Amino acid sequence: MADVLLLSAADVRAVFDLPAAIGSQRAAFAALGTGEARLAPRVLLDGPDGAVAFGYLSRLPGTGAVAKFGSVTPGNAARGLPTVAALVTVQDPVDGRPVAIIEGEAVTTLRTAAASAVAADHLAAPGASRLAVVGCGVQGRAHVRAMLRVRPVERVTVACRNAGTCGAAAELAAELDLPVEGTGDVRAAVAGADIIVTATTSAEPVVLGEWLEPGCTVLSVGSFAPDRSEVDGALLARAAAVVVDDVATAVRQAGPIVAALRDGRLGEDRIRALGPIAAGLAPGREAAGDVVFYNSVGLGVQDAAAAAVIVDRARAAGAGRLVAL
Repeated sequence: MADVLLLSAADVRAVFDLPAAIGSQRAAFAALGTGEARLAPRVLLDGPDGAVAFGYLSRLPGTGAVAKFGSVTPGNAARGLPTVAALVTVQDPVDGRPVAIIEGEAVTTLRTAAASAVAADHLAAPGASRLAVVGCGVQGRAHVRAMLRVRPVERVTVACRNAGTCGAAAELAAELDLPVEGTGDVRAAVAGADIIVTATTSAEPVVLGEWLEPGCTVLSVGSFAPDRSEVDGALLARAAAVVVDDVATAVRQAGPIVAALRDGRLGEDRIRALGPIAAGLAPGREAAGDVVFYNSVGLGVQDAAAAAVIVDRARAAGAGRLVAL
């Protein structure tokens, strides 16, 4: 077997910055929208104490197949560990042999926040300047940075649900030179917000539809499984547009979508995919006063797009190390 490139989290962060991540996700969703991406059904496996193992497999034009296997373990927050752990493997596009194994938590953090930025760029009001993020862990912080890339954010409020993350507001304010307020009151955090990101692993709604101002865009990244639902049914019923990363996956695995379909608050005909919007084949936000909801469960094509950039840049920079398996 040929040598395989091993890339650590530090290697990923050295070659894959936020602009590159956003560019990769624009390409991923555009390829989905034009039908050029190949996407296998996502696999979830329940574990103890709310843990979920996941598996993704996908391919983009000109790339080898990319697989990611990992887990979301909510209990890790109390252990001081990332809630997401994963490995990404990359195949050669011609002979199918493995060419790279990449630490997946760093990939997931950047590509998830970058994909949300792509969604916000198409769905949020152009002048959106007030951002609220519920969840102050790795993903919550990454989403603050990502939203600043696509909208003129002037004020940020973060709602921290875990005592260990309460320093996020001060840290982000110092890093970004921007007013960042921290609070434990989610309703107060989202009051008046133009963009709301929910980045938790909650099985119960943390944001309610009745709290939202006209024109608000809500992006949920923690409602990734049927038993995770960061928003209530009233929010979906109120939304003028319900957008997801992949309709076939969302109707089976996105908690708020599954619940709203079951309860009759949402018809499948109202659910739209981000891909055609990103490809310029369908409109995003249609009216300034619309409430728009976006639910991301995460797709393998996102990892395929990210991995392609990471491997190319790592080879050019001489990052990582080659090993014979």
